[in-house]
Order: sequence, then C-alpha cells, then structure tokens
Amino acid sequence: MDWINFSISLQISVNRMLTKTPSIVAQVFFLLSIVLVIALAVIQINQQKNLSPGPKYGIVLDAGSSRTTVYVYEWPAEKENDTGVVSQIFKCSVKGPGISSYENNPGALAKPFDDCLNKVKERIPIHLHKNTSAYLGATAGMRLLRLQNETAANGVLASIQNYFRAQPFEFRGAQIITGPEEGLYGWITANYLMGNFLERNLWRTWVHPYRKETMGALDLGGASTQISFIPEDFQDNPNSTLQVKLYGYDYNVYTHSFQCYGRDEAEKRLLALLLQKSRASSSVDNPCYPQNYETAFTMKYFCDSLCTQSLRPANYYPNQLVKFHGTGDPGLCQEMVSLLFNFTACRDRGECPFNGIHQPKVKGNFVAFSGFYYTINALNLSGHSSLADFNSSMWFFCSQSWVQLQFMLPKFEETYARSYCFSAHFIYYLLVYGYKFDAETWPQIHFQKEVGNSSIAWSLGYMLSLTNMIPAESKLIQLPLKPSLFAGLLLFFTTMALLCLIFLVYLCIVSCNQKNISHVEQVFTPE
Repeated sequence: MDWINFSISLQISVNRMLTKTPSIVAQVFFLLSIVLVIALAVIQINQQKNLSPGPKYGIVLDAGSSRTTVYVYEWPAEKENDTGVVSQIFKCSVKGPGISSYENNPGALAKPFDDCLNKVKERIPIHLHKNTSAYLGATAGMRLLRLQNETAANGVLASIQNYFRAQPFEFRGAQIITGPEEGLYGWITANYLMGNFLERNLWRTWVHPYRKETMGALDLGGASTQISFIPEDFQDNPNSTLQVKLYGYDYNVYTHSFQCYGRDEAEKRLLALLLQKSRASSSVDNPCYPQNYETAFTMKYFCDSLCTQSLRPANYYPNQLVKFHGTGDPGLCQEMVSLLFNFTACRDRGECPFNGIHQPKVKGNFVAFSGFYYTINALNLSGHSSLADFNSSMWFFCSQSWVQLQFMLPKFEETYARSYCFSAHFIYYLLVYGYKFDAETWPQIHFQKEVGNSSIAWSLGYMLSLTNMIPAESKLIQLPLKPSLFAGLLLFFTTMALLCLIFLVYLCIVSCNQKNISHVEQVFTPE
C-alpha cells in the first residue's frame, strides 16, 4: 500500500513539473509578444518622417522697356499659409533691347530669348519642365506701345506666345501689367527679402515677425517710376490702395506709377526740351552731359515717344540728326530737370506732390532699387547716406569732364556714363520735390540692388502672388518600416500572443482537472 501511495505522489509531482515548465515558457512568450507589438506600434508612429514632395519652380520674364531679364524661382511644394517660401536660383539678361523695340519686327524676338531659355532648361530638372509655369510680364515700355499702337503691341505679345509653344514649360501667357501692379509687386519683393513677412524661429519653423514694420518701395525703371508704402491711414486713399494677402495676413498698400518718369523716357523729354529751347536745330548744348562729350541722335529717337509728343518741334524731321554737346553745368542741369515736373497741377493742395496726383505723407523706411541704386553707385555713395552727401557728390560728379569720368566710374559704359549726371538730378527732384523726402527723412531711404542672392525687382513679388493660386502639395510620410513588413510583424507577434494565451488557458484547465483527480483518489484510497 505504501508503494502505491508513493507511485501516485511521484506521478503527481512529475505532472506538476511537466505542467509548470511549459506554463513559464508560454508566459514569457506571451509577455514578449505583447511588448514587441507595443514597441512596433510606438516606433512606427513616433519615428515616421515628413518628407517634402520636392521643390516647385517658376519662371518670370521681366520684359522692361530697355531689357528683358529671366528669373527662375524655387519654393517647397507644400507652401506656408497658401504662399510659397520662394528663392531666386537663376537670373539671365536677354541680349538686345526691350520687347517694345521689336514693334516693326516681332518675329526677331525669338533668337535673343534662346540663350537664356537654354540655360534655364539646364537649371530645372528635366522631369519637372512640363510642370514648371512660365510667365512674361511687360511693363511701361509695352504700356506706352499699346497706347501708341495697340496692333503692334498685340503682335509682339503674339510672337512671344508662339515662341513659348515650342518650349517644354507650361507658359501661362504674356501680359502687360499695370503700373500699380508693378509698384505693388516691387513692394512685396522688397519686404519679403527683408524678412518682413516671414522669419524662422528657434525651432526652425516659419512664423510671422512680431511687430515688425514693412518698408516702402521706390522703383525707377526705364519708362516709369513707382512709389509704394503702407500709409498712416489707408482709408484716406481708397482709389490708390491695393490689398494683398500674403502668408495669412492682409496688407493695404498705397501705390502709384508715374508713366514717362522712368529714367530713359525722362531723358528723352529733356533732350526734346533742350532742342525746343535751342536756337539751332542741328547742334544743342546739354548741361547734364559731361564737359567735352558729344553725341548725335535722330529726332525720331527722342521725339517719337508718346512721352515727348507735346515737345515735338513744328519742323519735325524723324531722320534728321541732332548733335548734343556736353557742357557739364550742374546748376543749369538742375534747372532744366525741374521743368520735367508739373508742380503747378497740385495748386497748393496738401498731399499732392506733382502731376496732380494725391499721395499720403511718406512714412517709415524705404528701399530704392533699379535705376535708383545704379545712380547712387555711380556717385560712389553707399546705400545709406545723408541728403547733404548726395548733393555734394552729385555736384562734384556733374562738374567732371568726359575724360575724367572714364577714370572715376568702376564700370564704364558710354550709354550710362553720359547720363548719370542727369539721373542724379532727376532722382533728387523726384525724391525731394516730388515725394517730399527731406534732410530728416532722406536717411530712411536704403539704396539696394539685391538682398543675399536675390534681386530686388517686381518679378519676385509677382511670383509670390502667383503661388497663392498654385495648389500646394501634401507632405509625404516616410515610415521606419514598410507597411507590408510592419503588418506582417504585427500579425506574427499578435498571433503568437494569442496562441500563448490559449495554451496558458489550456494548461490552467489541465492543472485544475489533475487537482480534482488527485483529491478524488485520496478520498477513495483505503487506509
């Protein structure tokens, strides 16, 4: 009997040991599977990366009155508050004059464009060519041509449309932008590059600058000049104020464009005025040209423009040559330049600088670019100087002879060198007597050509505005594990956990049954 009890006890011990070992293994695998499932889920969620869908590109052709410049811009496809964070990556000047000069031969426009467009194709990845939008905006030169000869202007634009049909880019059209649009886009460019719309915070994300003031913009082109700024109270100037939304904020900008007050057209008006006041029709003194400088133009060159029609002489012969002899007289030059401005039209009305145009009082800092910058640079002035310094440099420069100027200028080109004195006097009158800058506010003007690697020009502002209409793309999400691998591992470890759980339940049931059998056997075992 003792032997039977010993056998039963031994069997129960063995069964318990056999049941206990798989139970421990199953529990370990169950817990391990649960931990791995949770770890996989946490890694997949927390370690995912947001990838940019890549850059987008845009091409803007700035078709000015004297030249065409091609700009290529780049921005992240996902954008910031519906506006792209745009940067200039390429710039190319098209050889030859502005497109308005091709009024009699629009077919000849294509060849000068080829050189720049071929370089653009190299800068933009080839697989993105068909998705890259290209725009051509023509400014005052074409505005004047359209007023003078609309058929010729349409022919020039049609020639450009035909040219771009053969290009791989998505051409969005050639259009003549208005003067206020040109002024507004220049203002957008200046403030964007100065960081007045966006800046990076400590976390390297783009945010709106806190309490940062915008700058006014002064642009001097070949055929027009623009002034743009946010006035003290924009509601006083509803007809001259344009609203623009950038990066989620609204801006009300006063802007005005003065046609025929660009540097080139203003100089043509000066030449026509000098001819009108001269006793001789074939040889005229020009106090704004350097001493001993001589050149000759046909009457058509400076009298055929819409801006000089009122100054055209009665005995007008388009092909007659007129010689201009430089006298280098700053005082007389300033007197003649003053006659180009119509100050009587305002009739002592407040906030009316010239030509009868209403303008609020200038406020805050301004950036002056294009023709303003090149003239200041020729006078050997920095981008930030006093009105007294400008005046003294201008008078000194205008007193030099033609030979002396050739040694003074850092870059000597006859076309520009002969006209810098006139440009300086014109800028002085425009800013002081026109826009009402004085000795106190003049230092608030910053003469600049570019910021970083980006040119200050209306084209960048134009591109920024257009990105509001170009759909953004969602960011791509990169997961640490491929979805198929993640799903497979998740299924494997979940299944393992379930199997371990089932096995543990089974062992529990078996263990309970064995305890019951043992109890019964003990009850019926004879003593």
